[in-house]
Amino acid sequence: MGITKSELFKKRQNKMATLAKAFDHPARVAILEHLLAHQTCICNDLVDVLPLSQSTITQHLKELKNIGIIKGEIEGPKVNYCIDEKVWEEAKDIFLNMFTRYVKQNDCC
Repeated sequence: MGITKSELFKKRQNKMATLAKAFDHPARVAILEHLLAHQTCICNDLVDVLPLSQSTITQHLKELKNIGIIKGEIEGPKVNYCIDEKVWEEAKDIFLNMFTRYVKQNDCC
């Protein structure tokens, strides 16, 4: 992370930036929406739902898992994924805190 100079920023800011990566691609948003609606899924389920190849979906799942917003359990040759409740609540708190701080006071721009 040398180029981003993340060490110059607060821990909260770095965490928020990392969590924001979960929402920076529509495929990841679709995966998260599917996981929220179904509580769990197997990668092959997503292939039936999303207009993407299994390898592309696998890459997005890997990124979401690296971010920590999802978790997975291996069951034989399949991996079941679900939302990591603790990280999801943390993300909700971080983003709500930021969005609720804005109060329009005048005609700035």
